[in-house]
Amino acid sequence: MHRFAAPLALAVALIASVHATDAYIIVQKSPLAGFQYYDGKGLWDMMRVGDTLQLAREPQNPHDANAVRVEWRGQMLGYVPRRENGDVARQMDRGVPVKARIVQLKPARNPWQRIEFEVYVELSPTRR
Repeated sequence: MHRFAAPLALAVALIASVHATDAYIIVQKSPLAGFQYYDGKGLWDMMRVGDTLQLAREPQNPHDANAVRVEWRGQMLGYVPRRENGDVARQMDRGVPVKARIVQLKPARNPWQRIEFEVYVELSPTRR
């Protein structure tokens, strides 16, 4: 079962009918996977809640064909967790412009608790 497929399909369907600006649908909130293995520790003091994150597909990743890399200002921070990346990967592969931003920065010892981010789809206003 793809628990995020329906919200993403709804978001894509609504894009053509929304008349408001700055509207978006949150697809999921996730902890950042792999924080301890990449550049996050050195960038920690510069990151802020609300900062935009870049998502990049890695379909050739030898560990996970659904891998979605998470970057901040061009620096790799980690990945969308494997257990939560399938629907995001499929939508990205279909050309849906999914975006991400930091929603929580927590100075926890557990690296899985340090950064929480949300993946969302912006809803563009229609032209009349």
